[in-house]
Amino acid sequence: MDEKTDADAELAAVFERAFAPLERSVAEKRIPGGVLGIVDLKHGRMTRAIGSAQIVPAARPMTTGTWFDLASVSKVIFTTTRILKLADEGVIDLDAPLTSVLPDLRQYNAEAWERKISFRQCLGHQTPFPAVEPIYTYGRDPDLLRTFILQREWRAGPPVYSDINFILLGFVLERLAKKTLRDLDPGPGFAWSADPQNSAATEDCTWRHRVLCGEVHDDNCSALQGAGHAGLFGTVTSVLDFAQGLLDGTGASAGTISLIRTPLSARRTHGWEKPYEGWSGGERCSPGTIGHTGFTGTGLWIDFDRGRAWTLLTNRVHPTRHFDSGIFALRPTVGNLINQS
Repeated sequence: MDEKTDADAELAAVFERAFAPLERSVAEKRIPGGVLGIVDLKHGRMTRAIGSAQIVPAARPMTTGTWFDLASVSKVIFTTTRILKLADEGVIDLDAPLTSVLPDLRQYNAEAWERKISFRQCLGHQTPFPAVEPIYTYGRDPDLLRTFILQREWRAGPPVYSDINFILLGFVLERLAKKTLRDLDPGPGFAWSADPQNSAATEDCTWRHRVLCGEVHDDNCSALQGAGHAGLFGTVTSVLDFAQGLLDGTGASAGTISLIRTPLSARRTHGWEKPYEGWSGGERCSPGTIGHTGFTGTGLWIDFDRGRAWTLLTNRVHPTRHFDSGIFALRPTVGNLINQS
C-alpha cells in the first residue's frame, strides 16, 4: 500500500531504492512485514507497507494504518521530549539530582550513588545502572515494583545504555503530574495500546502465554503497567508527523530541539543517538542526524542538515525474538540508500 502526500519525483526515486531491502527481507521471510516512511521538507512525504501485520495464529496484511509497539523509540518521542519541556519551563534543572523530584530514591542511604545521578546523566545513559534487569520477575504489582526500583541497591558498572535511566525519568513525569504514565496524554497520534485487529503483532510471549498484539511487548513495561522506557504505540503517520515537527520547529521549543541535537558523548545527545561508525542510521547521513531504535523492530532517524526524516517500522520479533531477522543490517542499508548521493 502506497501513500503519497505531495511527493515529487526525486523523493519517489529515493523511496523506491530504499524500499527494496525491506521488500527482500519480507520475501526471504526474515520479517513478517514492515512500513517505510520518509518525510522531506522540500520534497514531501511517502509511505508504503508490505507483508503481514500478523502470521500467528492467523495472517493479517500490513497497511500504512497499522499501529506499532514503538518499544524504545518511546524514549525519544515521549519521555525525552517531556523531560526537556519541563527543563525548558524551569520545572527541573537537568544537572540537579533525580532526588529533587524523587526524594525517596535510595532513601535509607544518604550517600548512595543512585541519589547523586542527574536528569542529564539519565538522558545520556551516563550512569552506572546495569544494561538489563528482569524487573518483571519480581512480581506483577506495579506499585510494589516502583518501590523496589527506587529502594534497590543497584549493582554499579561502567556507563551503558540502560532502560533503568528512562524508567526513573518516567517516575519523574508521574510524580510531577501526580498521574501514572498511562493516564498522561501520549501525544497527537500516539497511544498506550491499540486495537489488536489493527496492530502489528509482536511475540508469542512465554510468560504471558499469548501472542502480543496491541499490548506492550516489553516485559518490564508490562509489569509496571506503563514506564518511561517503552510502551508507546503509533503509526507511520504519527511518527513522521512527530519528526516533521522537529524539522520545521513546530513540534517543540527551540531550546528542546537544540538539546536533542547537543552531544553528551561520542554516541549520544540528550536522549537520542548521533552518528558513529556502525550506527543504525547508516554511514551516509549528515553529522546533523539523530536517531533511535526499538527492540520490536522500529526506528526513527532525523537529519536536520538535509531537512529529512525516515522511519522503518517492522514486527521483526513476531512470532519470536529468538530468530535472526537481519534487522541490524537492514536499518543502515535503508539509511544509506535514502542518503545516497
